Amino acid sequence: MAQKKPKTSQKGSDQLAAPFLADAHSAVKTVMAATQTLPEFRLSQSALDKDDKLRLVEQAIILMRDNYVHLPLKQNMHAVRPIQALNLLLQKLESSEGEMSDLEFHGRMISIFTSVRDLHTNYFLPAPYNTKTAFVPILLETYFENGKRRYLVAHLLAGFSQPPFEAGVEVTYWNGAPIELAVAANAFRFAGSNAEARRARGIERMTIRPLVQSLPPDEDFVLIGYRTPDGVDHEIRLDWLVFSPDQADGMGESMGWFAPGSYAVGIDIDAQMASIAKKFLFAPRVVAAEASVKGGVTAPRGKKLATGETIPSDMPQVFNAKTVSTAQGDFGHIRIFTFSVDNADDFVAEFIRLVEQLPQRGLILDVRGNGGGLVFAGECLLQTLTPKRIETQRTQFINSSLNLDIVQANSPSLQYPELDLSPWRASMEESVATGAVYSRGFPITDVDWANSIGQRYQGPAVLITDAKCYSTTDIFAAGFQDHDIGPIIGVDGNTGAGGANVWTHSLLDFIAGQDGPYASLPNGANMRVAIRRTLRVGPRAGTPVEDLGVQPDIQYNVTKNDLINGNADLIEFAATKLAERQPHVLKAVVADRHGHNMIVVITTKNVQRVDIYLDDRPMGAHDLSEGQTELTIKDAGLFQTVFFYGFNESELVAACRIAS
Repeated sequence: MAQKKPKTSQKGSDQLAAPFLADAHSAVKTVMAATQTLPEFRLSQSALDKDDKLRLVEQAIILMRDNYVHLPLKQNMHAVRPIQALNLLLQKLESSEGEMSDLEFHGRMISIFTSVRDLHTNYFLPAPYNTKTAFVPILLETYFENGKRRYLVAHLLAGFSQPPFEAGVEVTYWNGAPIELAVAANAFRFAGSNAEARRARGIERMTIRPLVQSLPPDEDFVLIGYRTPDGVDHEIRLDWLVFSPDQADGMGESMGWFAPGSYAVGIDIDAQMASIAKKFLFAPRVVAAEASVKGGVTAPRGKKLATGETIPSDMPQVFNAKTVSTAQGDFGHIRIFTFSVDNADDFVAEFIRLVEQLPQRGLILDVRGNGGGLVFAGECLLQTLTPKRIETQRTQFINSSLNLDIVQANSPSLQYPELDLSPWRASMEESVATGAVYSRGFPITDVDWANSIGQRYQGPAVLITDAKCYSTTDIFAAGFQDHDIGPIIGVDGNTGAGGANVWTHSLLDFIAGQDGPYASLPNGANMRVAIRRTLRVGPRAGTPVEDLGVQPDIQYNVTKNDLINGNADLIEFAATKLAERQPHVLKAVVADRHGHNMIVVITTKNVQRVDIYLDDRPMGAHDLSEGQTELTIKDAGLFQTVFFYGFNESELVAACRIAS
């Protein structure tokens, strides 16, 4: 089929890796113009000598043997022996027959790390791979029809046009194999803690493949069999292309010990890189909005928005908030794309600003595809959605002499003042005598910090998850479920099941000090390891998140209409679940003050009683009528905060607070 003639651009189409790249959005045009064909990219290779390879294997053994918190679980659950595999690779490199090409070496290292099925524990390729992403110009998604899983082309890259191949066609074959078998084979190549997570990654990596922890595709192009809506079968050839998406929010900052809160991170780097690539390929307007914010342009305030219109945000890469109209009425809808932020307080403040502009009768919170980020951000957000006190997840080190040395040297840390591992120290020192496998569990997020703001959205809430939710998003989803904030609707049967805090090799090297066993890695190569495993709280207290994940309360099968029309059926389904839940209102404002006494007006709906506390001192309970009630609180001025807890019968249903 003839391809659409590209629009004019500053760079001629004959100089581009593909002519449709000339139609790139202005916000990404420079990045896309540097795109290479896969054969062109293969001409650039990494340059590791034998000593480099030996050092990489030796450092990997240290991480796996002495730092890796999930090693006993993974060896048993997946029947693997990663340390033995590394020792054999080391032996081969040291032998007289140890010559090994860089590609073969990288393939062996990737295979060993992938064998533990842990997206936190990775070998990251050196330059030139680690800043590159391979792609074909389509986005593949899955849906269900009559109970059968099908595959749809959800998006095409701007400018790419080869009718009748267009968004909405069903993909039936991939390189001659039935699509279901091709996806299954692809899923096996990529780490994932459970079958749902592996399938989700397998689908996404069919067309978008970050080379940070994957070698380039073997094939230069793919042959896709597809079916148009009229039932006719066709075939198209698409070339693999390679580009360098912006690294500002990707591997560059996430891998350095100097990154804000890097000791409190839980993130799937591969998913983060894929998300950035998708943004450049299929959502360039978000790139433009981010550039405006970085350029000092604040998102506009005060503009009256129509239903369905996105509320401008100072964090467009993190949030998309809007009002959605459904058969059940209008509800709030917030998509959280990532928890990868520099500052948890700023993250929570922006969420509150957005959610207060949405309908208060119910909130649809969607974290699908969120690969995690700053643990503080996920755990501190929970308090805004519930009147209950948040209990943050406990974390454990595996007991080893090296981990004990690191904890003792950082109790608190001289190199990294924010880091204090002293809570874990005593139990790890005891393990020398007791032989305990794990330390006692302590939270990463301070419990008082996680409750410092309190409930700010009092309507009912539902959470939408998928198998690409990982790490901090696993922790957030587990907290949502464990605190009974609302039902979880899963488009997959499980989340990605990343139950750990992850530390980079560079962070370990830094905090271990000069006497530590870590050595610098060559040519931009890097590694990470799951260092502290997370344990759930509440009814499931002590249950590991790793491999088990968070199972939804309700499973939902995505429809074709969802993929074509902005999740229309999914939003309607979520709205029906919100409509089943009773909204509550509890607001308190200061009407007057007389010395230390305070007169407050309390507005309520579906709240029968309010308990009042001055700081942590109980000041009694008051039965309330629907509407407004005026109360005088004596001696309030002698305390910092007045807390109001609203009950319906014996159930705590809403809370608010005011400064006294």
